[in-house]
Amino acid sequence: MISVHIGAPDPATADAFEALAARAVPNAFMHPAALAAVAATDFAHVHVLQAFAHEGDTRKLVGFWALRERRIAPFWRFLQSPPYDYAFVAGPVIDPDHVDVVIPALLDAIANHATLPKVIKLKLLDGGAAAPMMAALQARRGQVLKLAEHPRPFLSGEADRKRSGSTGKKLRQDWNRLNALGTAEIVNERGSGTESAAFEIFLQLELDSWKGASGTALLSQSEDAAFARLFVANLGQRGGASVALLRLDGRPIAAQVLLYSGAMAYTWKTAFDAEFSKFSPGALLIDKVTDTLFASGVAQIESCATEDSFMAQLWTGRRMTVDLLADVGEHTVSFALATFGERGYGRLRGLRDRLRAAHWLPAPRRKHLAITRG
Repeated sequence: MISVHIGAPDPATADAFEALAARAVPNAFMHPAALAAVAATDFAHVHVLQAFAHEGDTRKLVGFWALRERRIAPFWRFLQSPPYDYAFVAGPVIDPDHVDVVIPALLDAIANHATLPKVIKLKLLDGGAAAPMMAALQARRGQVLKLAEHPRPFLSGEADRKRSGSTGKKLRQDWNRLNALGTAEIVNERGSGTESAAFEIFLQLELDSWKGASGTALLSQSEDAAFARLFVANLGQRGGASVALLRLDGRPIAAQVLLYSGAMAYTWKTAFDAEFSKFSPGALLIDKVTDTLFASGVAQIESCATEDSFMAQLWTGRRMTVDLLADVGEHTVSFALATFGERGYGRLRGLRDRLRAAHWLPAPRRKHLAITRG
């Protein structure tokens, strides 16, 4: 029997979540420590669904899903995943032995809840989770709309890296040229208690970059910075976050914020010193830290990046992500409004991309768009 509990984020569920993530396809963004940071900073209104399998008097966590409640107008509410800004994976964490019963149970729990919205927007749902989710939604005979599908750079092993050819050659040349200026080293102290201090280095590097100039750095918004600091600190205490640094004679010139869940690592955010941009410090850091991640037992690395990012130039591996819109209740006006809004947004985004392609943006900005990510 499967039961579903719906409540607020609770850091006390961290042990059970980690045990589940160890045997399932993980999602670092749904770790209870991360959701506790969301709740503590009022960064988003999140509902947590926990599915339990019951055997006699015992119960086992077999499903975990965090959904954000959004209100666009007094009469229009919907649920959304990823559950907060700066999260890049939408899928629930589900025990592989219970997928066929847990997903329908989660959807039923939403449909039967007295106050939860029934329209769900899922973006960046990984391809493996999309198929059973679509099947469960279609089995309900409700309204389902597939909005988009995108490839995302993803490492499922060493074979997905560009270690030879022009990419590998350039990385080796840049590393040698950088070392000609001094001693270059990679430092990534996971579980050391230094995550917050290293994260401050990342924040300053990001602020000093084009993101600071454009107002999109985390430090540009006090609410975003407060959330991100607590997010990294909370996850760091559980071994779920670290900040890898590329240092030249002790000076940090690039920083990569890493998240961890199960046997997967996530390259969450990158920043580098523009003074050293000709050496590709961000790419060098990713390449070198990938060696240490695989050596430490990490089996897969999620880029959290788009197909036009520099990550796509380093890796051949891809994982598809799917965007869905669904209504698990009766046919509602909310679903029609959401469909209209998503299609309108898609048209505006297409117009933006066409303007960029027509070179309406200044050249330096176009360059950054091509090699950086959020």
